[in-house]
Amino acid sequence: RRIGLPVPPGFTITTEACIAFQKGGKFPDGMMDQAMEALKQVEIESGKKFGDPVNPLLVSVRSGAPISMPGMMDTILNVGLNSDTVKGIVKKSGNRRFALDSFRRLKQMFGGVVLSIPHEAFEDAISIIKVQKGKKQDIELDENDLFELIEKFDDVYK
Repeated sequence: RRIGLPVPPGFTITTEACIAFQKGGKFPDGMMDQAMEALKQVEIESGKKFGDPVNPLLVSVRSGAPISMPGMMDTILNVGLNSDTVKGIVKKSGNRRFALDSFRRLKQMFGGVVLSIPHEAFEDAISIIKVQKGKKQDIELDENDLFELIEKFDDVYK
């Protein structure tokens, strides 16, 4: 931002905090408060609120490394979308298909990265919907198809 490039607001949770969480099974003392304070600052800078169904803030969670490793690090996009906030995205964007596809992508990424659900489980659900609807490409899925796909992803989570 100092050199005039558009950089969205954000914050970093250190590797040390992650290691402490993995070892102890809980957040280190004070970490949750620090993260919530940082999120509050992002809300102020963006003019949006995390979890707000009217003006939702969506964030990306990206892993990092001391050196660049394109394609090797996990990312989860659209964190903050849920069945309530997706309605706010529809209203703000005017594009229900976009909002539902974003929600679908969140569910797929979160399931794979956080819950270690095999990628194939989601791809199988997508294939089933495409066959049922007579569509060849993911981009051909309309908003009703995506709504059904989100429900199928919910079944994958079970």
